Amino acid sequence: MRMLCYGDSNTYGYDPRGFYGDRYPKEGRWVDILAQRTGWEIRNEGQNGREIPSRPFQYQRAWELLTQSSPDIFAIMLGTNDLLRGYSAVETCSRMETFLRYLQPGCGQLLLIAPPSMKRGAWITEENLIAESVKLAKSYQALSPKLGIAFADAGQWNVDLAFDGVHFTEEGHRAFAEGLYRHLTK
Repeated sequence: MRMLCYGDSNTYGYDPRGFYGDRYPKEGRWVDILAQRTGWEIRNEGQNGREIPSRPFQYQRAWELLTQSSPDIFAIMLGTNDLLRGYSAVETCSRMETFLRYLQPGCGQLLLIAPPSMKRGAWITEENLIAESVKLAKSYQALSPKLGIAFADAGQWNVDLAFDGVHFTEEGHRAFAEGLYRHLTK
């Protein structure tokens, strides 16, 4: 089984305790934990700061990754950075719909993962951001049957977030990997 994981810093494995884009060790990142647990070939295409692609060159880059990898499952978890940039949950979901419709013809199984909702922290001081992140999961859940794709809500997996209110702790990465494993193997 081949899986491509397309996401932001939480897919990349960003360690917020470090500087300059430090990363958790391989054994502490959810993508690598999941690969170890399943024995699958899982490609990590997480990128710090990534928002939902909205420009032609971004679409093209994602399409190239998809067609070069030919994954059985294309798992995508994005939207947190869009919310941090000021988009509402509704606007973020609309951006995701446009992006997924672009990718659908080249995909086997698409899995849309709603990121865990943000919590109050060093980066998150406004209750509105937390509320929008909760709404995003509901919006993605409504979008998935509309597109005929699979959906998972990481907000149900008890993912621990770091002091910034956005990034996973190492324990959070383990919880995420376990939640996704249970979702994929049910």
